[in-house]
Amino acid sequence: MPASLTTGPTLNTPERQDESATPPAAILCMLLVYVCFTFLDTSSKYLVVAGVAPLIVAWVRFAVHVLVIGAFLRGWRQPVRFRPANLPAQLLRGMFLFGSTIFNILALRTLQLAETTSIYFFGPMVITALAGPLLGEWAGWRRWLAILAGFVGVLIITRPGVGVFGIGHVFALCSMLSNCFYVIMTRRMSASETPESLILFSAVAPTVLLLPFLPFSLSLPHDGWHWLVLVMLGFFGALGHWFVVQAYRMATTTALAPFPYSQMVWMIIAGWLVFSQLPDGWTLVGAAVIVASGLYIVHREHRLRLRSRAAADAEAEALAKKL
Repeated sequence: MPASLTTGPTLNTPERQDESATPPAAILCMLLVYVCFTFLDTSSKYLVVAGVAPLIVAWVRFAVHVLVIGAFLRGWRQPVRFRPANLPAQLLRGMFLFGSTIFNILALRTLQLAETTSIYFFGPMVITALAGPLLGEWAGWRRWLAILAGFVGVLIITRPGVGVFGIGHVFALCSMLSNCFYVIMTRRMSASETPESLILFSAVAPTVLLLPFLPFSLSLPHDGWHWLVLVMLGFFGALGHWFVVQAYRMATTTALAPFPYSQMVWMIIAGWLVFSQLPDGWTLVGAAVIVASGLYIVHREHRLRLRSRAAADAEAEALAKKL
């Protein structure tokens, strides 16, 4: 599920899109993004439950992603588009994405799909909190209340102290935190790096850096069916990223921000169809609290952005009259 919330800030080509207009094609692309990411998580859980090493699952997911993205974007025609301006930062960003992926796979060994997704949804609130000290984008007291409400939602799902909180929840929280740092680095680097390099190097970094560790992960797929599922991981990941690019070319980040929460529906359906699992009432209540908190933050940031834009326009108009 990594990167589902990361690409938007880097791919809005028009500088001032109408945030009230969300083309149906953009909505469809966003829904397809999270169908792809649901397939990605469901296949990952299926493989690790079958005994495939999590490192193998994660590495193949990124290796196939590199091949698909390179072929689809035809990187050999204009290689300058993929040239990194800051290679160490690109590698670090890629490792944060890998951390998000591997921790998520480890969490899926013991948690339901809906549980990991619910905890993952707390990520935007953590990003809002970290954006102050790391990016200088400080949140007001209303957004801090929403962050605290989201944290309460996480506590409802994990219920520490009552025998529910386990190692799977720790891995899910680590996955969410890794993705938060990945998002923050994406925001910082979007001004100096091309979108193509950000998409490609997020998969190249873990593919190359983790290659020496593969011989120590000996739990490979057992048959042709498991190998097919393993290879399809990279396809689902690459296709999901491609739909993200298309969506953010047609609409703004704010306009599309609510749609990641649609993944909860797909995760519940996939968990029931593939693993005969349904989330309990506490998980659904906690997820509802987290989603409501996240949507409030989206709404609040949208209001603040419109207010700031209106103030800037008024100032420009007053200056024009003076001139």
